[in-house]
Amino acid sequence: MALDPNRPFLPVNIAVLTISDTRSLADDKSGNTLVERIEQAGHKVAVRDIVRDDRDAIAAKLRAWIADPNVDVVLSTGGTGVTGRDVTPEAFESVYEKPIPGFGELFRFLSFQKIGSSTIQSRATAGVAGGTYLFALPGSPGACRDAWDEILVHQLDYRWKPCNFVELMPRLQEHLAPSARTAKVSAAQRG
Repeated sequence: MALDPNRPFLPVNIAVLTISDTRSLADDKSGNTLVERIEQAGHKVAVRDIVRDDRDAIAAKLRAWIADPNVDVVLSTGGTGVTGRDVTPEAFESVYEKPIPGFGELFRFLSFQKIGSSTIQSRATAGVAGGTYLFALPGSPGACRDAWDEILVHQLDYRWKPCNFVELMPRLQEHLAPSARTAKVSAAQRG
């Protein structure tokens, strides 16, 4: 597994969503961690927001970003635990067309190597809807670093071989009529 130097880098437009009842942009360490890594990798932060721990509010924000042709990927941080206020996975699952179970499995495998059995409390999840990739990460900067550095930096790089999420973007909506998929695919190709 490696980068193919013969393939061009294609920047991806990424929305960053922090799920929290208490954070603001001024003290959002996990969101800042994601923004730094996204920009360092050469991608674009298309939009950033904070939404409270409310399933309907989270799902509404996801639907808005899924419909936005300038958003290719949504990364969220927070609300993936098991407490009563942790509803991020349920909100994400309510909008998925297709889940990507391997993301959560791989994240917990990597996390286990660092924090041991405590990783069992994470319900990190991923899926696809409307041609947009959706990733829900735990709310700690360390978890955001692990997810980005070990998984997402590679899968969101068109040069990564043997395969990556970016090369699949033009095909995410192939089940829809041509007019329904045109805007998202055109935006993805523009970079």
